Amino acid sequence: MPTEQALVSRLADRFGERRDAVVADLVRMTLVQIDDLDHDAATRSLLEASITENVVAALNFVGRDFDADLLEAPSAALAYARILAQRDVSLSALVRAYRIGHSRVLDDCFTLAEELPAEDRVAVVLALVRRSALYIDQICEQVGRAYERERERWVASQDGERRRWVGSLLDGGPVDRAAAERALRYPLDAVHVACALWPSGRMTSFDLLTAVDEVRAHATAVLRARAALVVPTDEREVRLWLALPARGGADRVDLAPPEGTSLHAAVGRPGAGLEGFRSSARQAARVREVLGTRSRGAGGRDAGGRSAGGRGVEDAHWVHYADVAPVALMAGDPAAVRDFVTATLGELAEPGARGAVLRETLRVFLARRRSHAAAATALNLHRNSVQYRVRQASALLPGGARDLDDDFSVRAALLAAQWLGDTVLA
Repeated sequence: MPTEQALVSRLADRFGERRDAVVADLVRMTLVQIDDLDHDAATRSLLEASITENVVAALNFVGRDFDADLLEAPSAALAYARILAQRDVSLSALVRAYRIGHSRVLDDCFTLAEELPAEDRVAVVLALVRRSALYIDQICEQVGRAYERERERWVASQDGERRRWVGSLLDGGPVDRAAAERALRYPLDAVHVACALWPSGRMTSFDLLTAVDEVRAHATAVLRARAALVVPTDEREVRLWLALPARGGADRVDLAPPEGTSLHAAVGRPGAGLEGFRSSARQAARVREVLGTRSRGAGGRDAGGRSAGGRGVEDAHWVHYADVAPVALMAGDPAAVRDFVTATLGELAEPGARGAVLRETLRVFLARRRSHAAAATALNLHRNSVQYRVRQASALLPGGARDLDDDFSVRAALLAAQWLGDTVLA
């Protein structure tokens, strides 16, 4: 007759067989129930890593019956706690996420326990509850200490001070503008352009700060900015605001990456005054989300389609909000965008190199006012090649070439496919 621990181990192994589905469900449930944890793509990716490593560690602890004093919080869980501390998310939100996950996993385990002989169920269920509670208590204590240490360090730093002021400005509530300008040493009555900056590959904290300072100096010189404000979002991302000289209502600024930079950039539109400070930052964040979505859809490749581990100027991808505004407004709901893209493009939404070539040719053709000559110049192709590809692409649309009579939806779907990639393809 199997021992109690043997039965618990067997149950843990059964549960581990559906680990990926459990992790996906836990991520979804956490984001739905705790709004404070629903951040950008990078943070959500770290949340998923934290949940994955916690599930693996918990199953190992419950199934192998070793001493709770030997438990160590997974590295992704500690990293996620530090990120939340840097972003002013309360520790209670993090602990609540662990409690929600604990309850959900126990529910699944209880369902599996029904397969055991009736005489063994009570003992196994009690062992599951006892061991899983030990795990949650130990891990919550460790991630709580990591959170508090990082919070103290972050708040004590000058960057943390600037970040608190910027957080108040971006919240949209009343703020002492004069005090904010003194603390930030940055004028709020200017025309502002906001940028989100992050590494294109592996980079130390020192190298990141150096690269950001180079971008700040470059952008200040190119745009003749009155002032610049640099504020870290977390240890891997920085926000930059530039106060521009008086100007008209331009849709974008002429800002290209400096030579040799290893930073990606998402650039908002220029905006005047405090509302412009806020709106340009929102737009930069939306562009950042688009690039993050595309990167996930590319299977770990960066926004430029290259390996995420690469470095150098060829990896730096700078995108302005004006280039992707329609996609940025859609990117918050990838499932809905995918439905729209696949319904609008039909067979043209199929993934693969050939489909990508045809989509890009049709997109450039429509963007150049249906001029085969202009599209050929933009794509560095012969005009006949453009005509041939446009005919092929049109034939793949659900309604054929008739879908181009009123091409608004087709152009929007092609733009979404260009920027969001495999995430929104069939």
